Amino acid sequence: MSHSYTEENYIKAIYKLSANSTQEVNTNAIAEVLETKAASVTDMLRKLSAKDIVNYKKYKGVSLTPQGERVALQIIRKHRLWETFLVEKLRFNWDEVHEVAEELEHISSTLLTNRLDEFLGFPKFDPHGDPIPSETGEMKQKKQRLLAEMGVNDAGVVVGVNDSQPLFLQYLDKMGIALGTSIKVIDRIPYDNSLEINLEDSKSLLISSEVSRNIFISA
Repeated sequence: MSHSYTEENYIKAIYKLSANSTQEVNTNAIAEVLETKAASVTDMLRKLSAKDIVNYKKYKGVSLTPQGERVALQIIRKHRLWETFLVEKLRFNWDEVHEVAEELEHISSTLLTNRLDEFLGFPKFDPHGDPIPSETGEMKQKKQRLLAEMGVNDAGVVVGVNDSQPLFLQYLDKMGIALGTSIKVIDRIPYDNSLEINLEDSKSLLISSEVSRNIFISA
């Protein structure tokens, strides 16, 4: 069954919101993510419920059905494969690909998606370190922790980001932080939990607590 551009955006939003919570997703959260009205969300959830994509009861929140989860994973698969293609083959920067991939992820051809996967060498992770679902929806997970959780003298390698917004990625570029960068925590400043870190055993930086909560380090 094919789904509209708007339906796919709702399905992906519900998947991502539910991944960060053990509770069912409420309509206000969906409305905020998609920048729409709660009444519009309710109308769409009724449509998706009729298609067996979501479990929805008014005032009870919403969750994806097994079929809905499969659809969500395929949308995410396409998005992350296109991001990888744009960076590796068309020389886009990692802060430039999200919006373009948001358009390309709605191409419905399974054959194209599988050929793209093969062409890229079946990558397991996208340019931001996020796992790429396989054709069957399986994802390889990395052992990782947030930089904010590391102690003084702990060290590791950057394996992902918790914020893929262009401004944050541009900030990391300016600081010289990318996937694969070695980081060691030199000191933690108690006043605001900012961190003094060392990059590649040479460059020292002071980063804010907010930044450290958005960088994943190998565990």
